Amino acid sequence: MQKQKFPPLAAIALSAAIATTFGASAFAENMFSGKAKPNSFWWPNQVDLSALRDHDRQSSPYSEDFDYAAAFENVDLDQLKADIEAALTTSQDWWPADWGHYGGLMIRMAWHSAGTYRIHDGRGGADGGQQRFEPLGSWPDNANLDKARRLLWPVKQKYGRNVSWADLMILAGNVALESMGFKTLGFAGGREDDWEADLVYWGPETEMLGNDKRFNKEGKLEKPLAAVHMGLIYVNPEGRNGNMDPKMAAEDIRQSFYRMAMNDEEIVALIAGGHTLGKMHGGSKGSCVGPEPAAAPIEQQGLGWKNKCGKGHSEDTMTSGLEGAWTQTPTRWSILYLDNLFRNEWKKHTSPGGGEVWVPVNEALHKSVPDAHVEGKRNPPVMLTTDLALKEDPAFRKIAERFWKNPSQFDEAFAKAWFKLTHRDLGPKTRYLGDNVPTETFLWQDPVPAGEKIGKREARKLKAKVLDSGLTVSELVRTAWASASTYRYTDMRGGSNGARVRLAPQKDWPVNNPDELAKVLATLQKIKEDSRSDISMADLIVLGGAAAIEKAAKDAGHKVDVPFDSGRGDATQSMTDVQSFAVLEPKADGFRNYYSDGAYYKPAEMLIEKADLLGLTVPEMTALIGGMRVLDANANGSKHGVLTERPGQLSNDFFVNLVDMSTQWKAKSDNLYEGASRDTGKIKWTATTVDLVFGSNSELRAIAEAYAAKDGDKLFIKDFVNAWHKVMNAGRF
Repeated sequence: MQKQKFPPLAAIALSAAIATTFGASAFAENMFSGKAKPNSFWWPNQVDLSALRDHDRQSSPYSEDFDYAAAFENVDLDQLKADIEAALTTSQDWWPADWGHYGGLMIRMAWHSAGTYRIHDGRGGADGGQQRFEPLGSWPDNANLDKARRLLWPVKQKYGRNVSWADLMILAGNVALESMGFKTLGFAGGREDDWEADLVYWGPETEMLGNDKRFNKEGKLEKPLAAVHMGLIYVNPEGRNGNMDPKMAAEDIRQSFYRMAMNDEEIVALIAGGHTLGKMHGGSKGSCVGPEPAAAPIEQQGLGWKNKCGKGHSEDTMTSGLEGAWTQTPTRWSILYLDNLFRNEWKKHTSPGGGEVWVPVNEALHKSVPDAHVEGKRNPPVMLTTDLALKEDPAFRKIAERFWKNPSQFDEAFAKAWFKLTHRDLGPKTRYLGDNVPTETFLWQDPVPAGEKIGKREARKLKAKVLDSGLTVSELVRTAWASASTYRYTDMRGGSNGARVRLAPQKDWPVNNPDELAKVLATLQKIKEDSRSDISMADLIVLGGAAAIEKAAKDAGHKVDVPFDSGRGDATQSMTDVQSFAVLEPKADGFRNYYSDGAYYKPAEMLIEKADLLGLTVPEMTALIGGMRVLDANANGSKHGVLTERPGQLSNDFFVNLVDMSTQWKAKSDNLYEGASRDTGKIKWTATTVDLVFGSNSELRAIAEAYAAKDGDKLFIKDFVNAWHKVMNAGRF
């Protein structure tokens, strides 16, 4: 394989310390020397349940009753912004500000905090303040952002728990823009801090800045990834694999930014707007720079990338290895980025740090940009290969030229794109906090109108009508699950609120059995109309599922009351961005025993992924699987895993029959198994990987045995009902 050319920050990432930290073979051999070894060390193919056990409440130093929303509402937002601006314009000797203003650094910090967001699983983004933890805090693309957070520490210290790091990092970016003359659209608080690192699949590579395994033969990124290199937020600024071809860079930009929820106009606005202010840093050689924070000596106290050359900062700062500012006024908002881009021709230039940038062919401009630190020194404006992509790609160029000729359109487009970038993963607008929230509602916020509350008496009458409608338990359960199970806690999209299961694209997803779904929805709609109830369809779908489960439990000899909370609203088609919502389509849903060619993990792994996105624990996942199977709730009527002679009744039969030693299982194909009687050899059951994993994995089997025991049926039913209610209510408000 031809050796790839990486951007110069690879010189940092591939130092001896970082090579040791990130995936070198010697590290793989020695990492557990003298330490307890996890089971994955011995059995790497075993299902990993750790994703369902992370972010435990015990990790937080705050009590369980701490209410961040209430705490944030006590903050004087104007005073907080004033305190941030004071920090941005007070240069510190240990890390002097470029041109006396930390604005560019703070914009980059906010961008990189939010910019890890990706559409296919909703992971990444600013919520939780994950940039404080590894691996993000030590990614090559986040070099020296540790300094930005330390510069903000006095502000964070003053406000304590009333302002999360997650909110503070985004607000600092806004304040920086406003301080340098740009009018932002606004800001919403509400991002509660995490207290431990997310375990996220950032790519298959075992070295930072690698990308040789994340593209298929057609050049498409592996799902659910969005960045084109391990350890980068978006794309290689020098072009694909350092090729410096603007047109190829445009392809990477479009693919990567699309997977971060941005269209062409938003891409151009963000690149042009973000590069209007601040500068890049490549004033030293990569060999001058020490390891990232995670590998740095303990005495550095969490700071990394220590530079031993020159001052170690200021004009000697080494971050990306790319040196220079894009405009002649890097601390004031202007149209100069686009003006420079289109008025000039550009030639390649090597930065002191070894990175390749572009400078104007017209050398009269080479002394037009004031140096950030050396008084009297003047420099040329620079462009990156990814900047020139806005000029060379026809679609990008058309938008960029329009912005150039109409600065007010550029300002508006950047304001909207910046707000979307920094708020995309915050969830529904009802979570937005503070008095700086824009009044405008955007389609990407998945708006849902408020619903009406109904009383318990009306709910009981509606349940009776639903059960008398001819709809089966399985149909009602499948419909309620199809509506609610799109929720993902990672970006708080989807869920039962809005009843988008009635709308395109969700109503046509194969996993939802569109013909059956249409029949159920039509029947429920008629019940709503005939009863003249104020109940929303979103609520009625959930209520129908609750009624079905109560009937299924009664038929099995148990009396249960499934909790129901009303108040969901009904979205309309015009409130739904079909293209954006399409990424929520499950390519696998182990709870419905559904697995398609579009799945990006193996079946059992996709089950864990789905459970994690729903915010479930291991017992909740297990109980839901057992309940969905005996309720005959598989997609498209599949009988795989329906380990009961009485489908449609809520029993613990799935677990009883799963652990029954009278059955012998044999593989029929990659994801299909047959269970035969040991005595007669007659096939009793069929099952998939996501069924049998509850008998083969020792930790899952332990829970399955608890539910299969003679005294386990009541425990199972209680746990199933509680887990069901959790999913139905996920993301409701």
